[in-house]
Amino acid sequence: MSYPTYLNPNDPLPLPRLFEQDPKFPDGLIAISDSIDPKRLIEAYQKGIFPWPSENQPILWWFTSPRMTLRPRDMIIRRSFKKKIQQVLVNPDWEIKIDHSFETVIQSCANSPRQGQNGTWITPEIQENYIELFHQGIAHSIETWYQNELVGGLYGINLGRMFYGESMFMKTADASKLALAALCAIAIQSGIALIDCQQETPHLKSLGAQLMDKTSFLNAIEKLTIEPSPNWFFNKEVLAYWL
Repeated sequence: MSYPTYLNPNDPLPLPRLFEQDPKFPDGLIAISDSIDPKRLIEAYQKGIFPWPSENQPILWWFTSPRMTLRPRDMIIRRSFKKKIQQVLVNPDWEIKIDHSFETVIQSCANSPRQGQNGTWITPEIQENYIELFHQGIAHSIETWYQNELVGGLYGINLGRMFYGESMFMKTADASKLALAALCAIAIQSGIALIDCQQETPHLKSLGAQLMDKTSFLNAIEKLTIEPSPNWFFNKEVLAYWL
């Protein structure tokens, strides 16, 4: 069977263990559909698949391998950034908030396209579906605030003891990195074992993310996604883990 698979509304997504890349298509493209909904998104993450569409195109579903992942304890906190964390912890102008302004975070990420990419994959349809998952308690945002202004953050999906990172943005230096450091500290304290970063980038590698082969990644998510999900109630003091 060649890939990508065209999905009718009730068709299941392919199993990545059986994924056979058709050389005629971009590496990692596993399926195509005309629509997307929260139920389909949950199915996708449970299988290690994620959407990465473009405006005015069908929904493209991807399974990249090897997979860029970050074990929370492996995040690299350099000395200069540790000083930044210390400043944030003692300065009341800085706050880390969880799920306070999810819609603004995802809109801000949509307005900050990935390097080398024209436009955004976070289309209005994508935003609508992730906002619905947020209302279901499945999608979460970690936000960096300075003087009551949202200056950076990230969002993603939590299933069991997995966190699937989707996108981040920053308006001031280190704002998104502070959100990631908070996410990793939250993950350590709540038992989330692995953060999916999807694609390899030099920036993620500099922060401690590493490539994981397909079998190891699938084995991990099959085990971790069936565990109970943690409660998401934290504040900036969680950053003290890194000091």
